[in-house]
Amino acid sequence: MGYAHDYAAAIMQRGRVPMPPVDFVPNWSDGPRKAKYYPGVDSLPLPAADYPADASLDRAFGFADSAPGAGEFDLTSLSGMLLDSYGLTGRRLGVQANTDLSALPFYPLANWSRGSASGGGLYPVSVYWVSGPNGPVTPGVHYYSTRHHTMQRLLTGDVSGEVREALGGYGANTDQYLVLGIKYWQNSFKYNSFSFHAVSMDLGAAVQTWRMWAGARGLSVEPAMWFDEARLQKLLGVDGEEEGVFAVVPLKWAQGQASSPTGPVSGDVSVRHRDIERSREVFTFDALLKMQAATSEHAARRPAPGALAPAAAPPVNPQLPLAPLPAARPMPGDVRTVLRRRRSSFGRFDASRPVTAEQLAACLAASSTGSRLGGDTGTGTGTGVRLAKLYAFVNHVEGLEPGAYEYDPDARELRLVKAGRPGEFLQRNYFLSNYNLEQAGAVLVPTVRTSAVLDAVGDRGYRLVNATIGAVAQSVYTACSALELGCGVALGFDNVSYIEELGLDATGEAPLLIMMIGNERPAPADFRYEIA
Repeated sequence: MGYAHDYAAAIMQRGRVPMPPVDFVPNWSDGPRKAKYYPGVDSLPLPAADYPADASLDRAFGFADSAPGAGEFDLTSLSGMLLDSYGLTGRRLGVQANTDLSALPFYPLANWSRGSASGGGLYPVSVYWVSGPNGPVTPGVHYYSTRHHTMQRLLTGDVSGEVREALGGYGANTDQYLVLGIKYWQNSFKYNSFSFHAVSMDLGAAVQTWRMWAGARGLSVEPAMWFDEARLQKLLGVDGEEEGVFAVVPLKWAQGQASSPTGPVSGDVSVRHRDIERSREVFTFDALLKMQAATSEHAARRPAPGALAPAAAPPVNPQLPLAPLPAARPMPGDVRTVLRRRRSSFGRFDASRPVTAEQLAACLAASSTGSRLGGDTGTGTGTGVRLAKLYAFVNHVEGLEPGAYEYDPDARELRLVKAGRPGEFLQRNYFLSNYNLEQAGAVLVPTVRTSAVLDAVGDRGYRLVNATIGAVAQSVYTACSALELGCGVALGFDNVSYIEELGLDATGEAPLLIMMIGNERPAPADFRYEIA
């Protein structure tokens, strides 16, 4: 077994056995920027992009008639997708129960809203655009600057062949690629050894945002997670221990297709510009270094089709009492609007207004659909393997008795695992003070058989496990926005207690996240910065 097995076990136990370094305290005044900084580079402003009103969330999830994903990207659609996912679209100043409330009014500490969710609001995903001669700009490598909504040119010249070779033949015949890196210090300055667990979920949330945004418009985002990572790190000019390359998305481009491999394929070309770190002191963490090494060691060995079959989510238990669900409530709002409304509830839940069964059904269906990442992950719809299974702790849902349920995604119904009000259990096993879980209408819990995935595809499978969970979280957040529900996602809970409560020992399922949904208190305090 590789190191990822040990790390996964430590994550499950961290509520009872703290992960080293146990005495680590973040130095907030010396923290990193929430983006990379390349001084002196040229910037390309990205164009404004409209979004069709009929590009609904139902279409994004395939719940309504949708285009088959045969559309083509252009610069305008790329601009819109980046802005609505990782770009800054507003400022968060609402009064809530999170620990950062007192800092929000100060501009240097401002919390900006984005379409994608991110653990701790740290946004460590770096987005690079590698553009070949069929694109709309001079070929080269660009970095997407989230704060400016611009492309910053890091290298001039066609290096799309480098990416194509690194992918080993995967993907569309194109010369336009989005490459997603993770700058670890941007997250580990706060979460230390736990960082790898968090950032790999951030990757899934970002990719799923793109898949929803594009899918509703008939565009396709099919990520590759197996490729020659070291080759792409060299191309981007990043240190392999400081920044991992987690995914590549080939883009079908409107200006034409590359008829044959183009650009240098020697492996000798590299970005020379370097990110300038804000922190005076940067720490490394042994577990983080080991996970980067373990998950990148055989990065180019793409698993064979069906390799994940032994790690599939277990079927529902037909012997458990049935709890039927009504048809899911429609989500006709366009994806851009619901992404820009997305936020974390942070203590705003109000149990006096129960969640409807139709709303719960929609959230569960969105979660299940969103867990299918597509691309080369082996988890796409159709012949792909479903890795994630969903459980629901029901507190206040119309027509459902309180209790713990498992979700059947094929029949779209629930099975009762344990009757009784779960509020006391939920709150007792939550470590933070920013949510009252009993006030949530329901708490959804995705599980994956992590050890089985690692056995099936190796240590790199850990990235896939957590990307799947991140995609589920983003799907729930976005669905709640469309359903006018509050939502919160958290990692600070006792995983072992959930295994015991749900009886997951026999199946090897690991509960990796808790997702709270519910109505919020009416008329919460906020500040209208845009009219100030």
